[in-house]
Amino acid sequence: MADAVAPLCVARFITPMAAVAGAVADEILRVMTIGAKLRRAYVNNGGDIALHLLPDESFSIGMVDRPDRPSLIGSAMISGRDSVRGVATSGWRGRSFSRGIADAVTVLASSAAQADAAATLVANAVDLPGHPAVGRTPATALDPQSDLGERPVTIDVGPLAPHDIDDALTAGLDEAERLRRAGLLQAAALRLCGRTLLCGAEAVQTAERLPVRSKCEVGQRMENLAV
Repeated sequence: MADAVAPLCVARFITPMAAVAGAVADEILRVMTIGAKLRRAYVNNGGDIALHLLPDESFSIGMVDRPDRPSLIGSAMISGRDSVRGVATSGWRGRSFSRGIADAVTVLASSAAQADAAATLVANAVDLPGHPAVGRTPATALDPQSDLGERPVTIDVGPLAPHDIDDALTAGLDEAERLRRAGLLQAAALRLCGRTLLCGAEAVQTAERLPVRSKCEVGQRMENLAV
């Protein structure tokens, strides 16, 4: 947990608990692969997933934006020849607190712990500070033992204008790109109010095989994230 957040906490507030679910998944998978010769295995800890793949194996990972009303919004095809070994999703609708307004941010990274921590930061960055449609409360009001202390966390997001959605997603994209350039994530999908923004688009291919115009491309929904 500490190792996963160490390169992130230099520029942003983040605690080791941001990587706890992914770190547990990584550790259980490590024990599994020590105990048996496995070609392909995964540990899913509440949506934060650690992967074990030999070079000729692959996994297809489904993504949802609302855990309370799950429906598939996209998928990631992960090959054993790639460096991705962790998938994590963060957002204000999940079980953990979020300081942003993203419905869901799914991150692919080199480990589940690193994906977990990076998804937390990107989801926090998808935000509209001070917007009247966003309800917030101190984290300790919801959980007196929260590692976030008195920092406000999101409890409700009302209707947003299209330009507000664009502004929030763009702020999250900037953070995702910063982490991608630093090698702390390989790709990310940011979801808010039915809109999806993709980071690491050199690794993205839509189902319709539309041309990718830049490293990050905004679309109405992500059909397929192929890595």
